[in-house]
Amino acid sequence: MSPDTLFYLIIIIILLDFIVEKILDALNARHFDDPVPAELQDVYDEQEYQRSQRYKKERYKFGLVTSAFSLVLILAFLFFDGFARVDAIARSISDHAILVALIFFGIIIFASDLLTLPFSWYSTFVIEEKYGFNKTTKATFVKDKLKGWALMAIVGGGILALIIWFYQFAGDNFWWYAWILVTVFTVFVNMFYAKLIVPLFNKQTPLPEGSLREKIENYANKVGFKLDNIFVIDGSKRSTKANAYFSGFGKEKRITLYDTLVTELEEEEIVSVLAHEVGHYKKKHVVVNLFAAIITTGITLWLLSLFVGNPLFSKALGVNDPSFHIGLITFGILYSPVSEITGLLMNYLSRKFEYQADNFARNTYKAEPLISGLKKLSRTSLSNLTPHKAYVFVHYSHPPLIKRYKNLRGAE
Repeated sequence: MSPDTLFYLIIIIILLDFIVEKILDALNARHFDDPVPAELQDVYDEQEYQRSQRYKKERYKFGLVTSAFSLVLILAFLFFDGFARVDAIARSISDHAILVALIFFGIIIFASDLLTLPFSWYSTFVIEEKYGFNKTTKATFVKDKLKGWALMAIVGGGILALIIWFYQFAGDNFWWYAWILVTVFTVFVNMFYAKLIVPLFNKQTPLPEGSLREKIENYANKVGFKLDNIFVIDGSKRSTKANAYFSGFGKEKRITLYDTLVTELEEEEIVSVLAHEVGHYKKKHVVVNLFAAIITTGITLWLLSLFVGNPLFSKALGVNDPSFHIGLITFGILYSPVSEITGLLMNYLSRKFEYQADNFARNTYKAEPLISGLKKLSRTSLSNLTPHKAYVFVHYSHPPLIKRYKNLRGAE
């Protein structure tokens, strides 16, 4: 295969990915006005339903603009030798392979983020603001962006530097060392995410003593779930949308409730949501997902080791001198169809896990408060109650509300 052939294969993959995504988006949008299932008629009143329709349609149109911009940006970068130009800039600053790679990715990530910044700003301060979701101040927005860049530079840059160092001394066998590194990092983050990462962006406070904490602790004791850490996070600092999640394992496991969840739901509904999260732990979903991520990472790194040093991968992007960072870019694009397939499998598995967690909550607590809680969360986030099946299959990590309703009712 010639470099030109590989170049056009890259273009075809990018275009096909865009076309498939837009077809799925269009199919989903065509179902926005479908009749709401009878079981979900009480989610919205007429006024709120019309508001949810306007929100979905506005986000759909905005998504078309942002994705079209991203497509034009990457195609222009490819056709006008953007990667080769950035590589030349990086090499003019340093001749050390690791530094060149860090400068190369630093320029690309920072420039890309700056170019898409207006879209992020518009999404937050126009669309989300218009529908009453946004609580982010402009100062918080800027701080979040700066903190995100700092984390990317320190953590992402550190991991990339180590992987390239492994490649320098181990050659094609670097993937073993990289896999061990990424595995250790993944386990560490899963275990200490709430202690190390969350505090950089949000304040967490222990759930105060009272009837809610008492009900949660009584439930946890009933199902044999040792729970010392129940926290409330200030999600309202950025959005009115509510959530709850489980993180960590062993002594570091904790349940985190958004303050918006505590405000929006009744205590019985909150306990039922927590029972769902406990179900994920009891059913070993956290461990399975972690194991799947580790295996997938290992396979990806092994495949990367087979191709990253191939001069063809660099020449396809207009760079004559083979380098790890250019090979990594080419591999990432060529690997995207495989990544899409693994994403489909992980989403399918995730939806199965959600059913299992719902069933656990139904069997160990109650179905009714979980149903009413899910309906309230759908209403407050203006969720789409009639998504297209193909869109759900590709993009949804959780089953649609109607499916969860029927499952909790024992209809499926």
